[in-house]
Amino acid sequence: MSIAVNNLTKIYGTQKAVDGVSFSVGDAEIVGFLGPNGAGKSTTMKIITGYLSADTGEATVCGISVNKDAAASKKKIGYLPEANPLYFDMYVREYLAFIAGVTEVSNAKQRIGEVISITGLTLEANKKIGQLSKGYKQRVGLAAALIHDPEVLVLDEPTTGLDPNQIVEIRELIKKLGQNKTVLFSSHILQEVQAVCDRVIII
Repeated sequence: MSIAVNNLTKIYGTQKAVDGVSFSVGDAEIVGFLGPNGAGKSTTMKIITGYLSADTGEATVCGISVNKDAAASKKKIGYLPEANPLYFDMYVREYLAFIAGVTEVSNAKQRIGEVISITGLTLEANKKIGQLSKGYKQRVGLAAALIHDPEVLVLDEPTTGLDPNQIVEIRELIKKLGQNKTVLFSSHILQEVQAVCDRVIII
């Protein structure tokens, strides 16, 4: 299994954000993570990606325990959080080069060209990120998540705020990526996961 989650619990004060969640995601599978706002989708994803620690339970990615070896598990994951963290004053290529350096990509120049092509950013690659539309900003976030060629992609509501044309484009891109990567894709919209995913997990 690419992702295995067993009895995860996360509590903030008196609020139980995640309550005994368990599921698994197989290799090269696109799985929708569906639930209303506040159900615990983002918190669960943050635990899987190592950005939060669970109070109880365990998550593993490609057989690596997130609790025991967060650094190794993060190398297997490309993560696009709901609030896409971009530097608007940087150019697209410059930003991707920065991310490639952080993630220690050995063939950075070649890989940057590849992810720009994969995500359809070729015509926008020499622009500042702040000049891009919301849809193209999401593509930059996806390119950054892909730069180190991870086995698993964790995408937290990647189509939020996009117009209908942009939503279709991002859906098609996710389907393409899911041909050889495991994708966990969260949404609160049923039609969204029906259009993209092989299987749905409801929280």
